[in-house]
Amino acid sequence: MAREDDLRSQALTKPAFSETQASALVESVFGLKVSTVRPLPSYDDQNFHVHVSRTRDTADGPTEYVLKISNTESSKTPELIEVQSHIIMFLGAAGFPTASVCRTKGDNLTSLVSVDNNSEITSYLVRLLTYLPGRPIAEIPIGPQLLYEIGVLAAKLDKTLEKFHHPKLSCLRRENFIWNLKNVPRLENYLCALGQSRNREIVTQVIRLFKDEVLTKLSHFRECVNHGDLNDHNILVEASKSGSGGTAYQVSGILDFGDMSYGYYVFEVAITITYMMIESKSPLHVGGHVLAGFESVIPLTPVERGALFLLVCGRFCQSLVIAAHSCRLHPENTEYLMITAKTGWKHLQRMFDMGQKAVEEIWFQTARSYDSGISM
Repeated sequence: MAREDDLRSQALTKPAFSETQASALVESVFGLKVSTVRPLPSYDDQNFHVHVSRTRDTADGPTEYVLKISNTESSKTPELIEVQSHIIMFLGAAGFPTASVCRTKGDNLTSLVSVDNNSEITSYLVRLLTYLPGRPIAEIPIGPQLLYEIGVLAAKLDKTLEKFHHPKLSCLRRENFIWNLKNVPRLENYLCALGQSRNREIVTQVIRLFKDEVLTKLSHFRECVNHGDLNDHNILVEASKSGSGGTAYQVSGILDFGDMSYGYYVFEVAITITYMMIESKSPLHVGGHVLAGFESVIPLTPVERGALFLLVCGRFCQSLVIAAHSCRLHPENTEYLMITAKTGWKHLQRMFDMGQKAVEEIWFQTARSYDSGISM
C-alpha cells in the first residue's frame, strides 16, 4: 500500500502559479505581450488561457494561447515532454487538428523555470501552445455518426504514429505509468480511497479478472503508441449545418498528449469507448459505434475483441479510483477530478451486473449494423 507520507508528497507536485505570474512567464519566456489570462481546469498540471496583444513582430500570429506548466514530477522528464511536443507537431503536419507548439525566445520548445517556494527551489517545465477553437464534446449531444467518426479518429491517430520517429521515442515505454491501461492491477495501492463499499468490491473483481484474462494475453495484442486519453473534454468540435438542415459536428481539436505511452491498438479504442460513455444517454450502445469507426481503419483480431469488455471496465476503474485518491490530495480540485465519477460508477456497475456476454452482444451487433449500411 502507498504510505500516507508518499501521498502527501505527491500533493506538492501540482504548480500553483497566480495569473500575474503566468502572464509574466509568457512575456519573459516567449516574448509576447499579454492582455488577459485566466486559469483552465487541469488534473495535475496547471493551464492558462492567454490572450496576447498584437505587435509589429506578431501582427500575423495568433492571439490566443494555452500556457502549460508541468507538475514537478513531469518536469523531471524533459525528454518525455519533448517527444510529446514533437508528436503534436507531427500530427498537425499530417492533417490532425492539433495545436501549434510555440518556441521560446531562445528557440526551444520548453523552458525550465525555477521558483523559490519557502526557501526550497522548485523547477517547472513551461510550454506555450496555440489555443484551439471549439467546444468539448462533453457539452453537446453526441450521436452515432460523431461517435463513429471519433472511432475513426482514434484509429487514424494510432496508425499515423507508426510513421513517427524520434531519437528519444523509447521514453514512451512508461512501464510504471499509472494511466497505462495494462497497469490496472496497480490500483490495488489506492483502494483505501474507496472505503468499504460496493464500488470497492467491483474494482477488486475487475482487477482479479484483468490479471487472469487480459495480462495473460498482452503478447497477442498489436503494439502501438497510444494517445491514451481521448476523453470527452480532450476532443473539441465545431458545429455546421447538415444536409438535412440540422446541426452536425466536426472534430476541431485534439488536446492533452500528456498520457501518451506505448500500448496497443485495442487500448486506444477501449479508452475512447469508456470516455464516450460518460455523457451519453445510451451508454451501452456507444461501444458499438466507436468500435465500428475504429475497425473501419484497424480491424481488431478476435483476441483483441475478446479483451475489450474488461479493458473498458479497467479504464473506468482507473479513472474512478485515481480520481477518488486525487480528491484526498487536492480537495480544492474536486469538481474537476470527479467529472467521470458523476456517471462513471453507474456505468461500471451496470456493465458489470449485465456481464461480458450481454454487453459484447450489444456492442458487436451495433458495429455489425454498419456493414449493412444501417447504423443502430
